Amino acid sequence: MKVLFKSKYITVSLHVLIWGMIMLTPFFIANAHNKVNNLPIGYFIMGDVVNIAIFYSNAFWLWPRFLNKQRYKRYILGAIALIEAGFELKLLLQWLFFSDIPKEYASFKFLLMPSIGIFVISCLYRIILDRVRFERQQKERQAAQLATELRFLRSQISPHFLFNVLTNLVSLARKRSDQLEPSLIMLSELMRYMLYDTQGKKVTLGTEIDYLHSYIELQKLRFGNDIAISSSIGVSDSDRSLTIEPMLLIPFVENAFKHGVGHSGEPRIDIRLSVDRQWMRFEVENTVFDPADPDGKEEHSGLGLNNVVTRLKLLYPDHHTLTIRNEDHLFHITLTLQLI
Repeated sequence: MKVLFKSKYITVSLHVLIWGMIMLTPFFIANAHNKVNNLPIGYFIMGDVVNIAIFYSNAFWLWPRFLNKQRYKRYILGAIALIEAGFELKLLLQWLFFSDIPKEYASFKFLLMPSIGIFVISCLYRIILDRVRFERQQKERQAAQLATELRFLRSQISPHFLFNVLTNLVSLARKRSDQLEPSLIMLSELMRYMLYDTQGKKVTLGTEIDYLHSYIELQKLRFGNDIAISSSIGVSDSDRSLTIEPMLLIPFVENAFKHGVGHSGEPRIDIRLSVDRQWMRFEVENTVFDPADPDGKEEHSGLGLNNVVTRLKLLYPDHHTLTIRNEDHLFHITLTLQLI
């Protein structure tokens, strides 16, 4: 609202400035007798006032009412009537206030031609104004579409994450683990983050990191020593205040736990995060299932990664790089992202 008011204030001020300069011009070029081409300054001021009426009548009434609605004949007739009315009004004012000026002398050169010129300028102004408004509306529609798509993507990621966490809790319940209660407390904190903290556009990096820590600890409670989990997050207090799209990093970690455990060998997950000059580097590496193992994939296993890739393209189109490698039974993602 304040931005809109400021924009209108600037526009009005600019119009006043331009018309003020036009109306003051005769004062600067007049001779010692306050005349320009043997005509008094007031004569030009009179014409400028009528020209202002022609300009705004066409730009804000005639053009939007008829031409923008494709009523071309009415617009042409209205344009002719407007110019003629302005010319006749100038003649009337000349007769009332400047009767000593010969009608034939001033009619065409100083009355009719400026009216036509101002009318043409008002047409150009209206074309530019419509173009600017169209582009602004396009940007607003694109922004609304982006916001809608992001809301949809966020609404997807929350139940997707919740499904995975509840699966973990079921596993703990079956084991009748003493860790079930702290896991439920941790889950409540994660859900509070999803329901309330992620409603804004962005969250601080520190908040997102705390969320990651809670999720990793929850997984450690589930798997214990069955999987080697290491995390290295070196972020200063000042970097924690940088902002990031909420729940942007967790899908990579979820994917690692989903596909990096449950198979023979020594499963491990490595998570590293660092920030340098507002550029975040986030790496996740995990062992993967044998590609020939039919149990190694789930029907909707790509939902989380596809979601975050789409969000990155929408929110950070020119400010991120994402590298994904899957080789030698290791799945490795590297995300570099510019934060603000």
